[in-house]
Amino acid sequence: MIQLVSVAEIREAAARLHGVAVHTALAPFPRLSPPLLIKTESLQPVGSFKLRGAYAAISALPPADAGRGVVAHSSGNHGHAVAYAAALLGAPAVIVVPETAPAIKTGAITACGAELVRVAPTMAARRAAADDLVARYGYALIPPFDDRRVIAGQGTIGLEIMADHPDTDLIVVPVSGGGLIAGIAAAARAVNPDVTIVGVEPEFAADARDSLRQGERVAWPAASVTRTIADALRVEQVGALPFAHMQRDVAGIVTVTDAELLAAVYRLAIEAHLVAEPGGAAAVAACLFRRDELPAARHPVAVLSGGNIDPALLARVISEGGVTPGPGAH
Repeated sequence: MIQLVSVAEIREAAARLHGVAVHTALAPFPRLSPPLLIKTESLQPVGSFKLRGAYAAISALPPADAGRGVVAHSSGNHGHAVAYAAALLGAPAVIVVPETAPAIKTGAITACGAELVRVAPTMAARRAAADDLVARYGYALIPPFDDRRVIAGQGTIGLEIMADHPDTDLIVVPVSGGGLIAGIAAAARAVNPDVTIVGVEPEFAADARDSLRQGERVAWPAASVTRTIADALRVEQVGALPFAHMQRDVAGIVTVTDAELLAAVYRLAIEAHLVAEPGGAAAVAACLFRRDELPAARHPVAVLSGGNIDPALLARVISEGGVTPGPGAH
């Protein structure tokens, strides 16, 4: 039986993250009823929530392991976070990314001093390359989501939400590999077992939705998930430990279209004055456009998980009112 991450582990991660990760604000989205608060993880130093899990994991390593270096595979944001955290902790880092990773994310990784390795855009290719580097050089692997240290770090978001707004009754969270929603759900429901947690996926990458419905992890083909414009959410299968958390703590999964993701990016920029990447805007998109599919709530919170959007795409989204075409957009 899988041992789930405890709130004690999440609190320990919070102590290690103090002074490193920003305690991000809950910002109101203007003129919505019921009011919607946005957990602004896009304002972390690396532009996404991933700093929490990456730093929590690397800072927990024995010094000798960290000294040999760390390796991570990532669609972009986790790699940036690992590179940033490793630099803070004085550990060498190698990051494996798909060939399709956006330049804004790969550039940030190399700017932190990490080595970049590009592979085919599949989870299997990323994992194989990372495992090979571990075998050859003895690097410590920092997984993107299926790791209790990483989940504990992401769970600090749930602690912050409940501390800052104890009346929160619904938290809506983007889902990729599941580490973010697993950690938030574990933390928030430890504080208040009545809070409802709902995940959001692109309809082109709805493996977590299918997994919860079928009661076992379902994998989508890489060719399917790469259709979505939300590069941060192009994971083919949720992790085993995150899925166990989801089965216990997550009420359901809502899917959104690429067009809704882009519209949410536009409205966040124009109305809430927040920069979001498409995947980072998923929870907000559900709250804006799929409200009737979400549980009733008086005090909802949407997690804005990342803001590392390609500047050219952001410019097009704003100039075209959120309806710019993208891969797979309808």
